[in-house]
Amino acid sequence: MATYRSVFDAAELRAQLNDAGINTKFMASIWKYVLQNPGCELDEIPDLPSSAYRLLRTKFKPFTSTVHSVFHSTDGVTTKLLIKLQNGAFVEAVIMTYDTRLGKYGGKPRLGGPRSTLCISSQVGCKMGCKFCATGTMGFKNNLTSGEIVEQLVHASLLTNIRNVVFMGMGEPLNNYTALVEAIRVMTGSPFQLSPKRITVSTVGIIHAINKLYSDLPGLNLAVSLHAPVQEIRCQIMPSARAFPLEKLMTALQTYQKNSQQKIFIEYIMLDGMNDEEQHAHRLGKLLETFQVVVNLIPFNPIGSSSQFRTSSDQKVSDFQKILRGTYNIRTTVRKQMGQDISGACGQLVVNLPDKRTRENTSLLTDIEDLRI
Repeated sequence: MATYRSVFDAAELRAQLNDAGINTKFMASIWKYVLQNPGCELDEIPDLPSSAYRLLRTKFKPFTSTVHSVFHSTDGVTTKLLIKLQNGAFVEAVIMTYDTRLGKYGGKPRLGGPRSTLCISSQVGCKMGCKFCATGTMGFKNNLTSGEIVEQLVHASLLTNIRNVVFMGMGEPLNNYTALVEAIRVMTGSPFQLSPKRITVSTVGIIHAINKLYSDLPGLNLAVSLHAPVQEIRCQIMPSARAFPLEKLMTALQTYQKNSQQKIFIEYIMLDGMNDEEQHAHRLGKLLETFQVVVNLIPFNPIGSSSQFRTSSDQKVSDFQKILRGTYNIRTTVRKQMGQDISGACGQLVVNLPDKRTRENTSLLTDIEDLRI
């Protein structure tokens, strides 16, 4: 059986159009039509050169993935999409709704309203094997194509208006570097027009990829899963950290920040007795003193009764935050736990095919916004 490519696979579509002598300016209008008419056949797209139709019909499909099921959390603001790929594998994407009017800004009520953030997967499974993360228990299956990455945004956009994208789903994005860069370039171009400022790529700290990220994708947000202030503890929590020594990682981040002139987001999972004591907060504060960062403390989400870790108490999380803020003047937030009941929370994404009886039909949702800030 012929394998079709996703029409959102920009590199492949561009190459095929070029080979056929068709102007690549038609790419944006093809994508726009599919976005507005998700059930369409590619033959239906108007105003293309006649040679384009045969090419599209024989090589491409509007979608190579399908939404297998949609789960709505009881929190009312989290929705998980289970997406089936062309090769039969599954990935998960999570939509989170956040109201930007909550809280104050500069002493005045915030403007805005409900906003949507989409948490996207970049791989089926993951090689990194972080011990607190369910995806790591799957092992690594395969990289997603750039088209499969973009299709997650398309599927989610049919449910709600997506304003922010975070690459914090299944997989290590920088281990699928070429497809990641290609997908983000599609997302920031026509017809999606997402601002790079509203896209965040999260990494365990793949140094060689961080070193080229700014020149390939200027303007986006970088988030680093640090999770410990010293190399030894980091290696216990994240075996892959052995390949990326903390000292070298911090040097790479220094260079990245000098080039980008942007804040770096530091993700720090709170594990009881492992990395959440006052001494750890002071060490983290000293490590980050010279950087412009926002630290995001993440309460650990259990991944089943076999988990070797426990969630830090609210008091410990609060004390940790106070040290970073008070002693080191580092902006520190605590991530709100969303979607735990549908295993859509941080570190819980692992493909367990649901019982068909628990599946819900897709229905229109309200909007969301960013977790990070």
